[in-house]
Amino acid sequence: MTNSIRSLRFAHGEMTQAQLAERIGVTRQTVIAIEKGRYSPSLDMAFQIARVFKVSLEEVFQYPDGESDQKETSQ
Repeated sequence: MTNSIRSLRFAHGEMTQAQLAERIGVTRQTVIAIEKGRYSPSLDMAFQIARVFKVSLEEVFQYPDGESDQKETSQ
């Protein structure tokens, strides 16, 4: 899963990782891990992030098409 958090932060007044973390109730390290794709947020946290930026969940998080196709054919 990929995400657009970094670009969304910059598009919203160059919001810092710490500011985003405070708004969604996590640590800055958690935001860093999510941005780098090392941690997948819970569904609740994902919706909170989308709400902060006033965008849809799909505008924040993307699931590459190739991976979902591979999983479907291997099952």
